[in-house]
Amino acid sequence: MEVTALVVLLVLVALVVIIIARSVRIVPQARAGLIERLGKYQRTQGPGLTLLVPFIDRLLPMLDMREQVVSFPPQPVITEDNLVVSIDTVVYFQITDPKAATYEIQNYIIAVEQLTTTTLRNVVGGLNLEEALTSRDRINGQLRGELDKVTGRWGIRVARVELKAIEPPHSIQDSMEKQMRAERERRAAILTAEGTKQAAILTAEGERQASILAAEGDAQARILGANAEAQAIETVFNAVHDSEPGPELLSYQYLQILPEIAKSESNTMWMIPGEFGDALKNLAGAFGGPESAAASGISLEDRESERAARSERLKQRRLEKARESEQNQGKPSISSAIADMAESARSTSVTDENPHYTSRQEIEQEARKARVGNAQVAESRTDAPAQDTAVAPTQEAELTEQPVFQQQPEPMEDPQR
Repeated sequence: MEVTALVVLLVLVALVVIIIARSVRIVPQARAGLIERLGKYQRTQGPGLTLLVPFIDRLLPMLDMREQVVSFPPQPVITEDNLVVSIDTVVYFQITDPKAATYEIQNYIIAVEQLTTTTLRNVVGGLNLEEALTSRDRINGQLRGELDKVTGRWGIRVARVELKAIEPPHSIQDSMEKQMRAERERRAAILTAEGTKQAAILTAEGERQASILAAEGDAQARILGANAEAQAIETVFNAVHDSEPGPELLSYQYLQILPEIAKSESNTMWMIPGEFGDALKNLAGAFGGPESAAASGISLEDRESERAARSERLKQRRLEKARESEQNQGKPSISSAIADMAESARSTSVTDENPHYTSRQEIEQEARKARVGNAQVAESRTDAPAQDTAVAPTQEAELTEQPVFQQQPEPMEDPQR
């Protein structure tokens, strides 16, 4: 009796445990469970503790409410240019309505896979191989739009569709590799040619600039040289005309140039021209004393008078220049003219036989004597016949133009004072 009661008690305890176990269920986070009562949809149970009526309510397998990633095997797809390519796809979707995902479709994963395959064939079938390889974003957008329209009534939202790989046939791959290699070589050749062209342009530009600068420098140097030579010629010309050169100066320059002519390495003989003797005579007449004057047929007094006359003409010329400068510039320059006269008087010296002029009165007296002597010489030359004249007209001009070889006198007082 006691044994029977114990067995019955154990059975009742077991039934209670079973009933409690079937009545209490826990739904995890990010899961959803559908409860059916007597085979009919009762409610959708979210995460947490739920109580069921034993043997009346039934909890269906829970659904994952998170975004799911499903990778489908490669699918052969024919492009518009009749090439078969293999495309791997990855679909990202999420269950938004557990009831629709359970009752509207038998297996939503298989349904999404098949729908992705058919939609992919429709989209890629309108593209050629090159467009299919370069238009992945376009294909992804079209796939997502088409799948979202159909899977919406299944309680599924397609987030995005990605193409993992698009593999053309091996023959096409070889051709594409050759084409890509040729394209890269072409671009490399173009870049190399472009670089060579730019380098040649830059080099030519640099050479042009260098040539221009060299030409400008040469032109500037020629201009400066020409200006310097012109100034030198003008200075020499003015000096020659201001100093009234005579044959002595020309003879002296002639003697200076002759050694320069003989400096050439190709010269083995030096022929002295006949004019060399005349030049020496003129130079000796300029430096010599009474003997040289007698040898040349000209007296010492005539020579001194010619020098005094030439000094007087030089004074007159400098006074005329001073007046012209005053008229042109409007500035007084009489003092400079007087200074020039004093300087010319100071520079008028005689040879060793002549005395020094130490005062202004003596200078004026000697100038008057020189003018009187010139007049007498001129009268005597006009009276004498041409063939017997000691000094011919040409010689007279030469004597008039003879340079003065001066002996530096003692300092004089400034005439301006």
